[in-house]
Amino acid sequence: MSSDLVDIFLLSLVAMFNPTLLAAVTIMMLMPSPKRLMLGYLLGAYTTSVTCGCVIVFALNGSSSETSSAKHTISPAEDIVVGLLSLALAWALRTGRDQPFQARRRQKKEAKVAAKREAGKPTESLPLRMLGKGDPKVTFLVGAVLSFPGASFLAAMDHIHKLKAGTAASVLLILYFCLMQQIILELPLLGYVFAPDSTRDRVDRFKAWMARRGRTVAVIGAAVIGLWLLISGVVALI
Repeated sequence: MSSDLVDIFLLSLVAMFNPTLLAAVTIMMLMPSPKRLMLGYLLGAYTTSVTCGCVIVFALNGSSSETSSAKHTISPAEDIVVGLLSLALAWALRTGRDQPFQARRRQKKEAKVAAKREAGKPTESLPLRMLGKGDPKVTFLVGAVLSFPGASFLAAMDHIHKLKAGTAASVLLILYFCLMQQIILELPLLGYVFAPDSTRDRVDRFKAWMARRGRTVAVIGAAVIGLWLLISGVVALI
């Protein structure tokens, strides 16, 4: 199996765990007609992510041979650097070295929320307030805005480009990544279609599980991705 395919799969697992998306799903589930709201958000997210994925991959495919050669020369070093950073993140999470930073971040956020509350301003972010309006057209726009490419998305598109698998296969890989990226939304939406009574309870259990095991999942994920990228980069340089 190509190392690029494995990288795409691992990056899709990272993209699945999106706290912003989980918060958006939670809000939409509390609103009337959650299916329509979630479908609107999902269509907006697909519109942005699929369009950006195709533009990125096929723009890279259309670049000059010199640029492509230079990217392939630099790529192993990039993989090693990102791999080392992922391992450092796994170590920090495992040992709790990130706790002081997280505590300072929480204090700043709480102070900011308190200041807004005292000033009579909304304490939630604009996207979350827009979701609360309960309009599928609004959730479409929010989904489109919140789904612009992140680091894992850009890295995955780069690996799809490197595969040079042809137009059809590249589009299928882009669609796969975009589907995986929204799985926290897709599963509850399917649940509302086929088992509406039990869906909300399952989502609550998932949130509770993430609260208990989220750090462990993050440590394992960062360590696996870091080791894979580090080994791939070293092998490519040899």
